Amino acid sequence: MKQVLKALLSGGCIVLTAGCATGKSESFTFTADLPPNFAYYAIAKYAPAKGQTCTVTLDDNPYLGFNREWRTEYAPESEVPIYRTVKGCRLAIYRIDLEINATYGKTRGDFSGDTTAVIVREQLEEQYKGAFDDTGESAINGQCQWLFRTVGPKRYIRKLLDCKKIDDQGMVTKGRPVGAYTLDQLPGKTVKLKIKLANEEQPGWGDTWVKVPNGWKRCIGEGPEDQRGYCNGNYKDFSSFKMPDGRSCTIYPGCTE
Repeated sequence: MKQVLKALLSGGCIVLTAGCATGKSESFTFTADLPPNFAYYAIAKYAPAKGQTCTVTLDDNPYLGFNREWRTEYAPESEVPIYRTVKGCRLAIYRIDLEINATYGKTRGDFSGDTTAVIVREQLEEQYKGAFDDTGESAINGQCQWLFRTVGPKRYIRKLLDCKKIDDQGMVTKGRPVGAYTLDQLPGKTVKLKIKLANEEQPGWGDTWVKVPNGWKRCIGEGPEDQRGYCNGNYKDFSSFKMPDGRSCTIYPGCTE
């Protein structure tokens, strides 16, 4: 168990938890403070509570989804039951799987997402437990960054979203923005995922773009048909590329030099 929690809290997995402002003894509120054009989609997962001898299967629908239609019916606050009864079996929440999604263009495919999570257990070592302030709120802090690349022979810009945790010292870490709580911490509380957007975008990978004073230029590689387009020491010859809105550009993100 200790190794699993250590891996999750250092950024290996995806889970998320929440607190409730309604005062109900068996629910909490999960909410998120996200940048513009961001939304979350969450699945709260349940298993038989301690002392139960019953079982449930996926066919029994033991999970609850929030913001499944995040593009059109997004609500930042979700009231999450801590306990549920399904087919006479008392269930307790043990995690929430979370997707952080963001759009960067107008077409349906112009979006990317990353995952995180909140873990819920009967007991946790103090070093893993999230803390609540006097108002009953606990924050999970993180930063997301856009990573850009090109795809296809016309080199269309595509973006990937990469989200990391911000530690108590305000530093961006290698891990995901994961939180962990015990069942008895959550009633009547609020857990807030607080995500900020990095000021600058970065190339998605490798030796493919060159940093210039006013942006990035795309290496030509072996020619326009070379979709990988590694610079390979040639930092003088560049190609154009297509922005998500169809513009042909020579420098990112400003388009024209």
